Amino acid sequence: MQHNDLTQFRTDGTLYLSAPAAAELVRRKGLANCIAAMADNLRDDFKRWPEFDKTARVASHSKDGVIELMPVADAQRYSFKYVNGHPSNTAIGMSTVMAFGVLADVDTGAPLFLSELTLTTALRTAAMSAFAAKTLARPESRVMALIGNGAQSEFQALAFQHLVGITTLRLFDIDPQATAKLVANLQGSGLNITVCNSTAEAVCGADIVTTVTADKTMALILTPEMIEPGMHINAVGGDCPGKTELHGDILDAAKVFVEYEPQSRVEGEIQHKAEDFQVTELWEVLLGQKAGRDNAAQVTVFDSVGFALEDFSALRFMFAAANALGLGEHTALIPQLADPKNLFGMLSTPTPVAVPRRVATAA
Repeated sequence: MQHNDLTQFRTDGTLYLSAPAAAELVRRKGLANCIAAMADNLRDDFKRWPEFDKTARVASHSKDGVIELMPVADAQRYSFKYVNGHPSNTAIGMSTVMAFGVLADVDTGAPLFLSELTLTTALRTAAMSAFAAKTLARPESRVMALIGNGAQSEFQALAFQHLVGITTLRLFDIDPQATAKLVANLQGSGLNITVCNSTAEAVCGADIVTTVTADKTMALILTPEMIEPGMHINAVGGDCPGKTELHGDILDAAKVFVEYEPQSRVEGEIQHKAEDFQVTELWEVLLGQKAGRDNAAQVTVFDSVGFALEDFSALRFMFAAANALGLGEHTALIPQLADPKNLFGMLSTPTPVAVPRRVATAA
């Protein structure tokens, strides 16, 4: 399959999946199916964690947000994601998070796939949250509090419904319009939804608490008195230096799991903890090297910041699905030269070489 990918690149160029094409892909395959397939890829890739060349993401911070590059590779494929986080963007009609990414061939460096990753990031983040919860939460968990009802919230809710078995949602956001948007988008989902007046009200009686807030601040979204025995906390919003959601005492009393500890130490909930604060990387649980939840009363925390391997898993899925559905178009992102040593000769060509384009058709 990978040989065929390279052959197609040499013939047609890089497969480009635009944001509208990605949305069409999700509509055709079904949102729940896409999230489930990404979760399968995540499980498979995390189980071969030692095979990957890993590094913490490279971040450029400003007073209004952050721009990041997230690379990772195994012996066959290299991927990276460009992503930003600018919470004030919504005031000027732009998304808080915008992203694109590349999946490339390691042996040649050929960029096989160029894709939007804004929608895809929401899918893979939800898949990762649900995948981690299936590993760490109590199996009988059915009630989830969802704190922060912005752009990621629908994906989180539906991922937990379809992959974890959540039947009841308890919602809170400081912006009532965000909650109203979430409730409207989840109409017909089959979820039992309660809109709450505070975080404390929302988390009361919840088996799982997901925090996915956007403000770039050291917030205290959850405080110790809100936490009940056996809860699993899915902390998604704290994902850069100076941005957290949990009171430190919650972490002290819980068993904490992370994706990639060197990155989480800088960006996650544990950024304000001492270097000897004990955490477990999720892959260690999946490979049986360390235990997950120890007992039903234990509080577990998944300190999720988003790691490049998750985008690798998502790009693998989107590339395969786009090819299977005939979505996207091929583009001459890289020159195709008759003589690879004569780049200058490209300038003397009177007209560009036509590149075949694949047009999406109705299902």
